[in-house]
Amino acid sequence: MSKLEKEIKRLKSKPKDFTYEEAKSLLNKLGFFEYNKGKTSGSRVAFINYENIKIELHKPHPGNILKPYQINKLLDKLKELEGF
Repeated sequence: MSKLEKEIKRLKSKPKDFTYEEAKSLLNKLGFFEYNKGKTSGSRVAFINYENIKIELHKPHPGNILKPYQINKLLDKLKELEGF
């Protein structure tokens, strides 16, 4: 099993300790790039891929752990990808 497959499996298990950095790394490996609208965007961050699929997340603060609703939203958007 590749590292990417392990990361996807971990996300699909909906862990309570999935971090923003893990999500960012996974999305980068899936062809997404981080798009931050500058100083006015605050903690809102968009990830966009070449198919123009857009995933918006809020950077968690003060910690780095994603909330369950964010993981569910991330999984729902990734299901739009072919083969996910």
